[in-house]
Amino acid sequence: MTFPTALENLNVLSQHTLLSPSQLHEDIPASAQAMHTVSTARAALGEVLSGRDTRLLVVVGPCSIHDTVAAMDYARRLKALADELQDQLLIVMRVYFEKPRTTVGWKGLINDPRMDDSFQIEEGLRLARRLLIDLNELGLPCGTEALDPITPQYLGDLIAWSAIGARTTESQTHRELASGLSSPVGFKNGTDGNLEVALNAMLSAAQPHSFLGIDGAGQVAVTHTRGNAFGHLILRGGAAPNYDSVAVAQAEAALNAAKLPVNIVVDCSHANSRKNHALQTGVLKDVVHQIADGNRAIKGVMLESNLFEGNQKLTTPQDLRYGVSITDACLGWDTTVSCLREAAQRLAIAAI
Repeated sequence: MTFPTALENLNVLSQHTLLSPSQLHEDIPASAQAMHTVSTARAALGEVLSGRDTRLLVVVGPCSIHDTVAAMDYARRLKALADELQDQLLIVMRVYFEKPRTTVGWKGLINDPRMDDSFQIEEGLRLARRLLIDLNELGLPCGTEALDPITPQYLGDLIAWSAIGARTTESQTHRELASGLSSPVGFKNGTDGNLEVALNAMLSAAQPHSFLGIDGAGQVAVTHTRGNAFGHLILRGGAAPNYDSVAVAQAEAALNAAKLPVNIVVDCSHANSRKNHALQTGVLKDVVHQIADGNRAIKGVMLESNLFEGNQKLTTPQDLRYGVSITDACLGWDTTVSCLREAAQRLAIAAI
């Protein structure tokens, strides 16, 4: 029998050294204004989750970022809307750079910024950091999905709110990661609608952990965390939607039984809209109605929204339509404005 001469890296074609997190921070430093936006938003989010701030958290924006020019166009409009509705809504822009895939597909701006399978990850990290600084300099806080366990070392200082997705909530790696994130973090229920995986994730992430990671210099390091005090549950639907008052009451009971903070964010997209982007507005209306009727467990909502409605297939970058998603279909800007204004008005009336 013939044995291979090498016993490791048999399926690794090549490796390329990436710049360190501290080098990226030095190359693209956060401005004082950007840092102020992040710090202020994290504090406000903590107040919302503690119940001292009764505004509704709204995480809204493109399903994924693939065009930074369009992202800034969207952000300028969203900042004006956020200022207009700030008495009722705490608006955070959805800035998703990493996309989990069921099988294969485009993995996001960081992984493949040129959208051509060239995987220029350093270029992607630079684009992402520059965009996050620009957004925060507008005074617009940013929220994202924490997917890759190394990426937060490069970008985490610019993130006000994080989510752990339905596919990774059950992952020990992501629970450990969440325990060390500097931002509040929401855990989505499982893709089948299972709440237990998210509750277990919240319990785990609230505790200290020790695990392998990298430090600012890019060296492998044992990371010791404090635990994240601001974990919360995101209802995103499963085999059936779970945003209605009965499902929310069941989620509240489950959180109470687990002795967890009764903080719920409803994702108006994904299974809650039956993967029909247009139905997000109906989900939002239902949730706002529950809050107006006295529900205090619902602290926020999530919406997928872009400059223009729908989505498009990823072709060559030059052939893509401006401001249209290349991943999940999104609400258009005009619909986004009208549904958020309506929500704010309904909440304002209920508060009188």
